[in-house]
Amino acid sequence: VAPGAAAALAAPAAPAATAARRGAVMEMLTGVVKEQVVQLRALWRNKRAFAFQGLNLAMIIFSALMIWKCLMVYTNSESPVVVVLTGSMEPAIYPGDLLFLDNSYSEPIRVGEVVVFKIDDRDVPIVHRVLEVHVDKAGRQKILTKGDNNSVDDRRGSIYARGQQWLDRDSIIGRSRVYVPRLGELTMLLNNHPSLKFIVLGVMGLFVLTSKE
Repeated sequence: VAPGAAAALAAPAAPAATAARRGAVMEMLTGVVKEQVVQLRALWRNKRAFAFQGLNLAMIIFSALMIWKCLMVYTNSESPVVVVLTGSMEPAIYPGDLLFLDNSYSEPIRVGEVVVFKIDDRDVPIVHRVLEVHVDKAGRQKILTKGDNNSVDDRRGSIYARGQQWLDRDSIIGRSRVYVPRLGELTMLLNNHPSLKFIVLGVMGLFVLTSKE
C-alpha cells in the first residue's frame, strides 16, 4: 500500500467484546430472516399476491438504478456519491463521511478544492485536495494533489502511477460539493463484511416481498 493511502486504524477492541457484538447482530438478523421466511411461505401460497409483491420489488430496484443514472448525467460524474475510506484527509474529512460530487467542466479545477480522482493501476478512487494547478502549452490543466493528513504531495508520496507527474483533467471523477459526516459508515461496514452485505440485502428484499402495503 502506498504511503499516505492507507486507511486510518482504530484502536482494536477486545476480541471477546467484538465477538459478542457480532454474535448479537447475527442472532438478531437470523431471527428477522426466519420471521420473514415464514411470511414469505404464506405469501407463496397466494400466487397472485406473490407476483404483485415481486413486481413491487422489481420496481424499487429499477427506480434506484434510474435515480443513480440520473445523478450520473446531472453531475457528469461516473460516481456522483462516494464514501471516504481512509484517514488521509483528516481532520477535514474522516473515514465514513459521504461526499456528493460534481464534475462539470464549465469551471476550472482550483487550488484548495477537494477532488476525487482515479489512477490507472488503482481500483478505488482517491479523495485529496488540489495543491497546485498548471496549464500546459495546449491549454490543458495539469493538477497536483495532496492529502491534508499526508506530509508530502501525491507525486512524491507514490500515490500516482509510476512516472506520473500530474493528474489530467479527465482523471478527476468530481469535486466535492457537499459532504455528510459519518453517513457512509454503514457502507464501510458492509464492504468489510461481505456476508453481512448479502444478509442485509436479502432481508430488505424479504421485507418488500412480505410488506402488507
